[in-house]
Amino acid sequence: MAYETILYDVSEGIATITLHRPDNMNSYNNTMCAEINQALDAADNDAAVRVVIFTGGEGTKKPVYCAGFDLTGGKPFDFSAEDIHETRDTGGTNALRLYEMKKPVIAAINGAAVGIGATMTLPMDVRIMSENAKMGFVFAKRGFVNEACSSWFLPRIVGVSKAVELVVTGRIIKAQEALACGLVSEVVPEGQAYARAREIAKEIADNCAPVSVALCRQMIYQMAGARWPMTAHKLESCSYHYIGVSPDALEGAASFLEKRPPEWKMDPAKDMPPEYPWFPPAQFPRNIQE
Repeated sequence: MAYETILYDVSEGIATITLHRPDNMNSYNNTMCAEINQALDAADNDAAVRVVIFTGGEGTKKPVYCAGFDLTGGKPFDFSAEDIHETRDTGGTNALRLYEMKKPVIAAINGAAVGIGATMTLPMDVRIMSENAKMGFVFAKRGFVNEACSSWFLPRIVGVSKAVELVVTGRIIKAQEALACGLVSEVVPEGQAYARAREIAKEIADNCAPVSVALCRQMIYQMAGARWPMTAHKLESCSYHYIGVSPDALEGAASFLEKRPPEWKMDPAKDMPPEYPWFPPAQFPRNIQE
């Protein structure tokens, strides 16, 4: 399908979602929110896609991944006409869709990532940052609050104390600090973020079983809030029961013993265990306390 604010391309098992509003520094708006979710749906349901990469489009005044929410449209956060308990943060819908993905997602942060440009990357699995790029959770400096489920994701990535510091100061941090606190996994030379992301994506696409990747990813995320390790033991045991006699497990062992590349047959869009999803989907609560 045609998109207005993003570009979508699939090649070599990799779907690339490029934030593409060059005249607006790739800034985020409600249309981009909807199109990101549509593109994620397309990637998750396409057997040809094994990994997803997000990056910022070129043609901007200076290198930028996403300059944050487009504030030029009057009052973008005026929800006064809506019931407070029905209002949904747009970035949060992207974060929740990313959380549900069966395909791994890599952020190639090739320039400034500010506000939603930073928080949208938190539910992604790997973040690669250009050495001259910067990140900032600048909400308090603009009189807003952090969003995109970042109050859940950010402390799990950098720890509670660092998360609070980054959010309440709203300061811009450079690539090396982002690396030091675990916000990104690698810093690469200018212009190499997407190439490095693609190397990682190819490693996954060429070597790893798609359903195994989906199950591993979802087990780790869903166990992030588990009360005790016994829940993880139960979940892993059920997954072993299912996957142990699957075509891909048999192929994985055979290809290893025969010293040849594996030929995977299973598709996460249709071959997940019958018990998946393991837990009832969380509903948007009517009241905060629910």
